[in-house]
Amino acid sequence: MALFRPLCPLFLASASPRRRELLRSAGIEFTVQPAPAEEMPLPGEKPGAYASRAARGKAEAALALLPSIEKTGEAGAAILAGDTIVVLDGRILGKPSSPDEALEMLTALAGRAHTVITACCLLRLERQSVSRAEFAARSRVYMWKPPQALLCAYAAGVEPLDKAGAYALQGEGAFLVRRVEGSCSNVIGLPLSEVIERLLDYRVISHL
Repeated sequence: MALFRPLCPLFLASASPRRRELLRSAGIEFTVQPAPAEEMPLPGEKPGAYASRAARGKAEAALALLPSIEKTGEAGAAILAGDTIVVLDGRILGKPSSPDEALEMLTALAGRAHTVITACCLLRLERQSVSRAEFAARSRVYMWKPPQALLCAYAAGVEPLDKAGAYALQGEGAFLVRRVEGSCSNVIGLPLSEVIERLLDYRVISHL
C-alpha cells in the first residue's frame, strides 16, 4: 500500500537510474526531466558548496524546460535535483574517465574512510511564486583494502565508469565497503528521509 499521495506534479531533474529507483522505492510519483547543467568545481570552492551549486543549477535548468502550464496550474509543480560527490582529503572524486583512472581512485580509497555528500535543491512552483529549499546529507564510508588484483578486476568493468568515486554501494562495488555511518541512500544518490521531509513540508506530497 502506498504511504504518500501527490499534491502536485513532481519532476526529477536527473537522468540517474539510482535516484529514480530510490524515489520509486518510497512510493513517490514523479516525472523525469533531465537537466543539461553539469557544473565544474570553481578554484578554491569547498566540496559542499560545489555540490549545492551543482544541484541548484540542475533544478534551475529543469525549471527553464518545463512548459508554462506546469508552472501556473492550480496545484503548481515541484522540481527536485541532487548532486552526489565523493570527497577524500578535501579532494572531489568525480566519475572516472577510464578504467585506469577508476583504478587510481579505488586504490586511493582502499583501506580508508571518505565522505559522500549529496546536495539537493527543491523548487516549489505555485502560481507566480517559486520557493526553494536547499539541503545536504553527509555519510562517512569506510573501506577495507582488497588485493590489488581484485581492484583491477573491478575497475576494468563497466560499473565504476558511471559512479563518483568509481564504485557503487548498490552494485558489485558493495564488496569494497566495510561500513557506512549515516544514510546509505545518500551514498547511493539521494538521502530519502531528508527528501521526504522536504516534500511533506512544501506540500508536494501528503501521507495517507
